[in-house]
Amino acid sequence: MPKIKLTQQLVQTLSVPEGKRKIDYFDTEQKGLMLEVRQSGKTYAVRYQNQRGRTQQKKLAGADVIKLVDARALAQEKLAMIAMGNDPFELKRELSKVPLVSEFVRDHYVPHIETYKRSAYTDKLHLKNYILPAIGHLHLDEVKRHNIMALLTSHRQNHKPASTNRILILVRYIFNCAIQWEIAEGLKNPSKGIKLFAENNKRERYLEREEANRLFKTVEESENTVLLPIITILLLTGARLSEVLNAKWQDFDMARRVWTINFNKSGKPRYVPISDALINTIQAIPAINGCEWLVPNPKTLKPFVSIFNSWNTARKRAGLPDVRLHDLRHSFASFLINNGRSIYEVQKILGHTQISTTQRYAHLSQDSLISAANTVADCIPIQRHLAAVMHEPETQTTTIPLATGKMNAS
Repeated sequence: MPKIKLTQQLVQTLSVPEGKRKIDYFDTEQKGLMLEVRQSGKTYAVRYQNQRGRTQQKKLAGADVIKLVDARALAQEKLAMIAMGNDPFELKRELSKVPLVSEFVRDHYVPHIETYKRSAYTDKLHLKNYILPAIGHLHLDEVKRHNIMALLTSHRQNHKPASTNRILILVRYIFNCAIQWEIAEGLKNPSKGIKLFAENNKRERYLEREEANRLFKTVEESENTVLLPIITILLLTGARLSEVLNAKWQDFDMARRVWTINFNKSGKPRYVPISDALINTIQAIPAINGCEWLVPNPKTLKPFVSIFNSWNTARKRAGLPDVRLHDLRHSFASFLINNGRSIYEVQKILGHTQISTTQRYAHLSQDSLISAANTVADCIPIQRHLAAVMHEPETQTTTIPLATGKMNAS
C-alpha cells in the first residue's frame, strides 16, 4: 500500500500493476484519504478508526465523479465529524436498516396482532385500504406529521369522524410498537400531538321499559328458537353479541355464579356475575348432547355467524327499527345507573378498562335527572322560605310568565 502525494494528473494515469487485482494509494497530503485502483475503475475512500478502535474503510466517491481537491475536502469533513463522535458512515448504516412502513407492518406488526388482537382482521383492512397506500412506501423515519395529516384529510372526505379517528389511533399504535421494539434508533411517532376529530356522530340509543316489553314480545314470536335466550342474555349481562354467541356451557360456574368470558374484545378473560334471572334463562336452554355451545345454530350445532335477519324482523315488528343489538349493552348500563348502581359497578360488569368508556353508556333518564335535581330541595329550607314569601302583603312586583316570557306588572 504505497504512500504518495496524489495529483490530479497522477490519479488519471495510475493503473493496476500486472498480476494484481487492485492497489491502494494513500495520499500524503490528506491523512486517511486513499485511492483504490482497479481494472474496472478508481474510487476515493477514507480509512479511519471508529469509536471502538476498529479500522474502517468507507467509500467516498468515484474518481470520475469528483476531483482530487474535492476528495481531500470531503475526507477532511468526514474525519472531523468522526473525531467529534458523529460517525456519518455509522449513521448511514443505521439508516439503511430502517424498514419501510409496509415492511414493518408485514414482518412485525401483523404477526404481533394476530397472536392476541380480536380486531386484527379490521386492522389489516384499514392498513390495506388506507394506511399503506398513503405511507407504506416510506421508511419509518421518513414519515412526517404532514404525511399523517394528508392521510387523515383524504380519509375524512368520505368517512365520519369516528372512522377517521380509528385510522389515526391505528397509525399511532403502529409507531408506538416500532419505538417500543427499538426497530430504529431515535425513531419518533409522527402522529404524536395530532388531535382526534370531534365525534359528533356518536349514537346514543337506550331502551325504555315499555320498548323492552314490546321487543321481547316480538322476539318470543321469532322463528329463530334461540333468539329469545340470546337477546335475554344480552340485556341481563351487557355482554357483546360475539361473547354470547361463543359462550360454552363450561364457562358458567353456577356455584360461584360467575360467567368467564375468554372470547372478548380485549383478549383477556373477564368475569360477569350471574344474576337470578340469568340462572333461570340458562336453565331454560335445552342442552344438546355432544354440543359445547350454549346457544348454537340448531342446524350446524356451531356458533351463529350472524343473527341479523331474525333480529331485524323482531325489532321492526316491535316498531323499533333503529335499535341495534349493541344498544342492548347501552341499555343494560342505563338500567343499572337509573336504578342507583354506581358507575364503578357498571364498569366492572362491562369489563371496561377506562371509566370514560362506561360514562358514555351510563345514560340517565329524564326522570332520574329530575329526581336528582329535586334532592337539592331536601338539603336547604327553600320550601319554608317560599311559603313565607307567598304569605307576605301584596307589593308591586314584576313577573315573567313561563309560557310566554312576556313581562306583566301586577
